[in-house]
Amino acid sequence: MEKQNVLIVGGGYVGLPLAVEAGLAGVYSVKVLDNDEEKVKKINSGVSYIEDVQEASLLESDIVATTDKTIAGDADVVVICVPTPLRKTKDPDISYVVNAAREVAENLDLERGSMGPREVLIILESTVYPGFTREVLVSIFEDAGCPVSDRGPLHIAFSPERVDPGNSTYCTHNTPRVVGGVTDTCRDKAISFYRSFLSAEIVPMSSCDAAEMVKLLENSFRAVNIGMANELALICSRLGLSTREIVDGAKTKPFGFMPFYPGPGLGGHCIPVDPLYLSWKMKGKGYRTRFIDVADEINTRMPEYVVDLVSRALNSIDRAIRHSYIFVYGVAYKENTSDVRESPALLIMEELTRRGAYLRYIDPFVPKLRMLDGTELESVEHKGSSDCGLILAAHRGLPVPKEVLSRNRVVVDTRGYIPLALSAAVYRL
Repeated sequence: MEKQNVLIVGGGYVGLPLAVEAGLAGVYSVKVLDNDEEKVKKINSGVSYIEDVQEASLLESDIVATTDKTIAGDADVVVICVPTPLRKTKDPDISYVVNAAREVAENLDLERGSMGPREVLIILESTVYPGFTREVLVSIFEDAGCPVSDRGPLHIAFSPERVDPGNSTYCTHNTPRVVGGVTDTCRDKAISFYRSFLSAEIVPMSSCDAAEMVKLLENSFRAVNIGMANELALICSRLGLSTREIVDGAKTKPFGFMPFYPGPGLGGHCIPVDPLYLSWKMKGKGYRTRFIDVADEINTRMPEYVVDLVSRALNSIDRAIRHSYIFVYGVAYKENTSDVRESPALLIMEELTRRGAYLRYIDPFVPKLRMLDGTELESVEHKGSSDCGLILAAHRGLPVPKEVLSRNRVVVDTRGYIPLALSAAVYRL
């Protein structure tokens, strides 16, 4: 039996793991379309640039990567996994999805020679606002002469990605999925596709709009609760209390409470971004998403608060930020991942540098770091001593807490890395 052709558009944190899973099933011929020639070369050489994708699995999956957009012409299934960031104005930037969809639509061949019309399934996994798939994506394909209906030839569905970089328990293969379709048939075809190579529970939704809203709820829930944890840190600082001690005490309640801890700010491609897609959408409906807006305000200010905390810590040893040696532990947005997208470390380190600090960093997952101004730094071992140690990502493989304390006159711990019992010269969120 001839294998179906699957095209994954975007070879990043979402697209590459999905392509590998589909390839390992052995029932598809899988290709990855990406504009980044370096990524394409690595995939075709069996070199993984994402820690969640093992190189042995990449090789075994037998996927092929290309920058050739005409490859969409033979695809039976197309899954779009491109970024959907925010503009500087915090409005959604859907240009990557729109451009990817147009390129697929322009090259899609629904006839395939003498075999006559064939059915093609398009699935969008990129995060968008409710109504985007139905209103925008469908129009792009219909304008290109590819009608969408229960009878085909084109079927369009939405299934939001749920990638958590560095998660050792849940991955693409076993994380439950929600799936909505432009029609019920579109949804059912997408469900059949995912069930053919994933072990995850598949949850049917009534529409694409509902599936889109599920994704925004998931990350708005986290953003709002993290915002509350961050505000708790500000409150506890003024009351002379330990935030983590308070949260640890509260989480002993076996019902009605879920622990969230403060941090130096939001990072990654989802939580800082997705809730604002919903906020933007609702502004057009004349409604203000107050919880989301307040949480965004609090979370956005955390890097500034961390810099002030560093200043307070240095002042306690009669030092200013200017001309102080500050050693940063962990620069990724979360522990045990190399992902620095939207990492608050970038903002914090930029501001400390602007104020005249001398910075070095160690991160076992990020050997090189490009700062916001384009400057490149390299991870180094912490030898000698520094005025202040700043913990921004509690990776495994960092120096142990006692070593951190011994090499820094003061320590600012934003991640609860230093045990409460080791309280000397530690400033905490």
